[in-house]
Amino acid sequence: QVQLVESGGGLVQPGGSLRLSCAASRVTLNYYAIGWFRQAPGKGREGVSCISSSGGTTKYADSVKGRFTISGDNAKNTVYLQMNSLKPEDTAVYYCAALNSPCTRYPGYYVVGAWGKGTLVTVSS
Repeated sequence: QVQLVESGGGLVQPGGSLRLSCAASRVTLNYYAIGWFRQAPGKGREGVSCISSSGGTTKYADSVKGRFTISGDNAKNTVYLQMNSLKPEDTAVYYCAALNSPCTRYPGYYVVGAWGKGTLVTVSS
């Protein structure tokens, strides 16, 4: 099973930016896609963004459209989440996951094959 490691979280002021990375232990071609999720304190986990294994399809939750950008570097087995114009409500633990489902129905439907352990993003002044 592929292992995923997130990095890049931290404390940032409202309006600031962060770039998260999701590094895979091996090629993730056996999976349809890589998804980013987040879980805020006291709330359930929600889908944030998805990128297909080919990089040709991306999806975003309405709450982050226009602010977050997902991208991938297959040579490095790494997926990135560029987060701009951050808001306090973006505060959460962010997880990446290898998906056994395509991005086309994300975030409403997904099947997770493997989870990372998460990285904390705190947006506060």
